[in-house]
This record gives sequence, C-alpha cells and structure tokens, in this order.
Amino acid sequence: MNSPLPLPQQFLSDAPLGTRVVVRYRVDGGLTDALGELVGRAGGECTVRTRRSDVVIALPLVVAAKAVPPAPPRRAQRLEAS
Repeated sequence: MNSPLPLPQQFLSDAPLGTRVVVRYRVDGGLTDALGELVGRAGGECTVRTRRSDVVIALPLVVAAKAVPPAPPRRAQRLEAS
C-alpha cells in the first residue's frame, strides 16, 4: 500500500532550503506558479527565488508543490553571420 503524498504545505515545511521547487498558489483571479530555489521559511510563508525575484508565498494559499530537477544549462548566445 502506498503512503499518501504529503500536503504541499508539509512538503514546503520539510524540504531542505536550496531545493529547486515549483509551487502553485492562489492569486486574485486564479492560480500562478513560482519555479525556483526554496530559500526561506518563516511565519507561515515560504520564499522561492525565481529568475526574476524572490517570491514570498503564504502557505495557506499553496495548492500544489513539488521538487523539480535542476534547470538545464543556458544555451550560448548565437552570433549572427554578417
């Protein structure tokens, strides 16, 4: 028998800082995702460092969360032939 998956809030509370995660959470008008490194937890919130900025998410708004593999290396910029 498989054990049930942890609630997303429990996962975020237990995951080691530095884990790459994707977090789906409620915002006005729907849902959105944050993809990046879990860098903080405090006071019922978690912080995910995305490519653009740190995103602070209230844990009660989280509907899904999981660890994801490391980002693939960025491709080198192509040079245009002249």
